Amino acid sequence: MDNDDTLVRRTLAGDLEAFDVLVRRHRDVVYRVAARIVGPNDAEDVAQDAMLRAFHRLRQFRGDAPFKSWLLRITHNTALNSLDKGWRDREAESVDELDLPADSPVDRTRAPVANLEAGERRSRLAQKIGLLKPNHRSVLVLRDLEGLSYDEIAEVTDTPVGSVKGRIHRARSELIDLLRNNTYDWELPA
Repeated sequence: MDNDDTLVRRTLAGDLEAFDVLVRRHRDVVYRVAARIVGPNDAEDVAQDAMLRAFHRLRQFRGDAPFKSWLLRITHNTALNSLDKGWRDREAESVDELDLPADSPVDRTRAPVANLEAGERRSRLAQKIGLLKPNHRSVLVLRDLEGLSYDEIAEVTDTPVGSVKGRIHRARSELIDLLRNNTYDWELPA
């Protein structure tokens, strides 16, 4: 199996199958990041647009960072641009299915009501994440849901690492404030 850099070189040499391998390899994370920033209604459009932009800008890929980081930068920018252009309004109704990871697989030993409540909490959390400012939402998604390092997020967002840490801190604070306004669901101390 070829690594990403080899596939990029092959694509630039005219091998479109190599780019198809790159798309298949990274499409899930591109879609997840897009969905978590713009919501599921526009995620497919944003993901396709990001892949198309990556293909057309492939000669600009310098290889000084991993291809995945470069591709996620394009995805991140495409998603934020889509929000700016008004592809969707920022109401929470379309982000209630952000595909947040489950705490664990369905626990067959727990009562069905407990599993249902956990799913409802994930749905409400996704709604709250959808209410964050787009820049805050994107860094929170990249760090806490996709597990990227601060350096990788800095590369993706084209932001200094210190600014990334500050945005993540502000995003988490903003999310906590949103959750505190709904203490019935989260039982957070004041």
